[in-house]
Amino acid sequence: MTDKDASMPQGQALLDAVGAAFARLRRRTMQAPVDPPSGPKDLKRNLVLNIVDEAAEADTEMTVGGLAEHLLVDPSVASRMVSDCISHGYLVRAASQQDGRRTVLHLTEEGTALLSRFRHQQRQAFEYITRDWPESERLEFARLLLKYTDSTARLPAPGGGASPQ
Repeated sequence: MTDKDASMPQGQALLDAVGAAFARLRRRTMQAPVDPPSGPKDLKRNLVLNIVDEAAEADTEMTVGGLAEHLLVDPSVASRMVSDCISHGYLVRAASQQDGRRTVLHLTEEGTALLSRFRHQQRQAFEYITRDWPESERLEFARLLLKYTDSTARLPAPGGGASPQ
């Protein structure tokens, strides 16, 4: 869609529908049949493990407080989410290599395996939901979705307080 398309009533309606679509996306995607089936705590665990993994990929450390900022939740909520992952063997706490007074989070082998399972389930859901689409549309949507998520890297860091432009 070009800037000219967005200024047309049809383009505006399309862009206005994006917010509601995002609200439905996560909820309805969780309804897709995947093997093994997702459990009620899987969404929270997936969020936590992905954030810890992304921090490790960026060669940064993730704390419970940092996780709370990323999830936009109270630190006590993040702490309970982390405790659940630790008690199930998906995360461990360790002393920070940058500041020994801080405790940071690391994925365990079990956590890495669970994250891999979640990613496989997400691919299964994508393939199931788009099963009637032409292959070219599936691949184009996947490309654009990845482009969109890559663009989120330009957003301010959690807690940065910058307003949308």
